[in-house]
Amino acid sequence: MDKNKRRELLEEYKRIKTYMGVVRIENKVNGKVFIAGYPNLKNKWLTIQAQLEMGRFPNAELQKDWNELGPDAFTYEVLEQKEADEVADMRWELKQILKPWLEKLQPYGDRGYNKPLRP
Repeated sequence: MDKNKRRELLEEYKRIKTYMGVVRIENKVNGKVFIAGYPNLKNKWLTIQAQLEMGRFPNAELQKDWNELGPDAFTYEVLEQKEADEVADMRWELKQILKPWLEKLQPYGDRGYNKPLRP
């Protein structure tokens, strides 16, 4: 590949926007939800589905329901997103946008897969 083509492709890659944000995975059978924030939403649902299919998703209860009910029992939705290049402290910003969703949706116990936040 010549240098001009390489430079052109690099510039094109830099222009691609990256979004961070909050997602919801909902079990259509029992209504339970899982709320999480991720620094990069690009192809996140594909990544999560792959983890679930391999039995490697970090939330054991969601993994159990996925194994029993299959992928058709779940939906995925981006609740909020923000351009990642606008963010100086990614971890702090994710916590700030995730917290109101957790407070609003209360995805704990019978209502969800999340563990309650520590005070």
